[in-house]
Amino acid sequence: MARLTLELPEHFAFYTEITVSIRDINYGGHLGNDAVLGLAHEARLRYLKSLGFSELDIGGLGLIMSDAAVIYKAEAFHGDVLQVGVSCADFNKYGCDLLYRLCRISDGQEIARVKTGIVFFDYQARKVARVPECFLQACAGEERQP
Repeated sequence: MARLTLELPEHFAFYTEITVSIRDINYGGHLGNDAVLGLAHEARLRYLKSLGFSELDIGGLGLIMSDAAVIYKAEAFHGDVLQVGVSCADFNKYGCDLLYRLCRISDGQEIARVKTGIVFFDYQARKVARVPECFLQACAGEERQP
């Protein structure tokens, strides 16, 4: 099977810092594979908040994660402070991809690349919905800090 590749933008729309906590460490003494998606989730929440949204209210709609891909580049350890970049890409009628790059701040080492596919969901009607115009407009903005 071919290795997964994930092209990322040179600059991201949003950056945040997240410290690797003890709960993120596996028995190998480094950042666990399951924890990387948790860190991406935290970055996604912060990104949405910077846009004035939450996962359950983007123009009255919520989000559902439809897929995820993680590419591990290097180890991270308890206490490492990671810079996580987040950007939107590949919009379609019902959603888009969110792209993430996790880098250790102390030495600039890239730790992981992540892609999560999201679709917009009307939780009242229990059906997929079109991407809200307010989200499209918000994603067209420039780099933001939390």
